Amino acid sequence: MALLQLRRASSCRNSFLFLLRSSTSFTEARSFTTTTATLFSPHLLSNSVSQKLPSATLPSFDFLKQSRRGFAKGKNKSKDDSARGTVEFVDIGPTVKATTTSQMDAAIVALSRELQKLRTGRASAGMLDHIIVETDGVKLPLNRLAVVSVMDAKTLSVNPYDPNTLKQLENSIVSSPLGLNPQRDGDRLIAAIPPLTKEHTQAMCKVVAKSCEDCRQSIRRARQKAMDTVKKAGSSFPKDEAKKLEKEIEEMTKKFVKSAEDMCNKKEKEIKTG
Repeated sequence: MALLQLRRASSCRNSFLFLLRSSTSFTEARSFTTTTATLFSPHLLSNSVSQKLPSATLPSFDFLKQSRRGFAKGKNKSKDDSARGTVEFVDIGPTVKATTTSQMDAAIVALSRELQKLRTGRASAGMLDHIIVETDGVKLPLNRLAVVSVMDAKTLSVNPYDPNTLKQLENSIVSSPLGLNPQRDGDRLIAAIPPLTKEHTQAMCKVVAKSCEDCRQSIRRARQKAMDTVKKAGSSFPKDEAKKLEKEIEEMTKKFVKSAEDMCNKKEKEIKTG
């Protein structure tokens, strides 16, 4: 009996100790949880951080706003600077002068051809070049079918490459406005240059004057095109260079106009003197 009571007492003691240990562990765990929650609570954390970090180190909203504005201004400024820096001046001078010279040269060449068509009192090998001859259904300039040479001041010789075209050459010369009446001499044609009448001389001088004016107009049109090109260049071409180029174009125009007038004066003199 005494042994049974002793066992019961021992069992109760063990149970009490187990309960006591469990209660102690729960209390410690609860205390640890409470302490941790307290240490890491948002309010205390913000207070502790704010105590450790000075307020000057925290950027304000105004500071960020000013920084964004400053960045935007700097960005726009860099765009403007880069835009101004990319402006390039193009030297159009050589191209404009070359084009203008080519156009004015073409006007002088056209005038020379027109003057060669006009007959004077003297024989000229080129006075038949503009005559078109039709042979075998093909139209060709006379100088492609025959050689024209000057026998003397009043006579031309026409020697065809193909003797079979002699008849066609004769008909073409007779039907031209030159007033020539060639004669056959074997396999060639002999064309005597008749003296010009007063009426014919006056008519030829009028044609020369008109041809000269047409050439002047062509030269001036080329000048105007060049001036328009310089104006269209605008700010991409420096003003000093533009003025210099315009002056060179003016001098070029005067030079070509004088050349055309000299050619016409020479031709008019040939017509009048015979």
